[in-house]
Amino acid sequence: MAADGNGATGSGAAAAEPQVFMALPGRTEAREEAFEACLAEVVRSLGLDVGPGPGGDARRTWRNRARTALRTACLRGTALSEESFDALLRAAVHDPDPSFNRQFVEPALNAFGYARVRKALLGYLRTGTDHERAGAARAWYWSALPLRMPHVRAADPGSVDRAGTDGARAVVAEWNEAALREFVGNEQLEVRRCILPGLPLRKSAYPPELHALVDTAVALARSHPDAYIRHRVEHQVGD
Repeated sequence: MAADGNGATGSGAAAAEPQVFMALPGRTEAREEAFEACLAEVVRSLGLDVGPGPGGDARRTWRNRARTALRTACLRGTALSEESFDALLRAAVHDPDPSFNRQFVEPALNAFGYARVRKALLGYLRTGTDHERAGAARAWYWSALPLRMPHVRAADPGSVDRAGTDGARAVVAEWNEAALREFVGNEQLEVRRCILPGLPLRKSAYPPELHALVDTAVALARSHPDAYIRHRVEHQVGD
């Protein structure tokens, strides 16, 4: 995954000189523990054969085993419950590694549909903690993946959100507006760093009443004390 945590790379003129982005905020022990609790819920709700999470030096091994067990279950086929949906989205939001949170988003997409997953992430962006808002922005990147897990389904077919193209576009428009407002109004660095790579900065992506806020977001990013944000905005505005 690219260093901006969202897999974005330069195109066009950027081909002559690759874009290099500063790393997003790193892991902390507290976040590792919070993620392990979420991962344990995934293991329990899906009935994965991993065993209880260990402590000490064996923790990384257990996390890797849990990720492998989830991947294997998705390849073999599994039916996801409502509890599993919630557990997968929590794990995606709290995963400290933005390269691996896809493992939790993808099965949820295949079982419950784009609209349901995106609405859940939008909820985290609007009402979560700052850490959850940043995590939701990282997870949002994967919410447009093609559906390539035919053996992953919802245990209750009635829980699938089958919103059509118009419904999916409406959720994206809601996300873009909420992310724009959060980027401008929330001064927490991690939140701004994680929202910016997926934030459209074209006025055509918003209704006229938000055009001034787009200008504010661009100006804020260009004058921000954080070098990553200053560098990233020029890449996005220049695209």
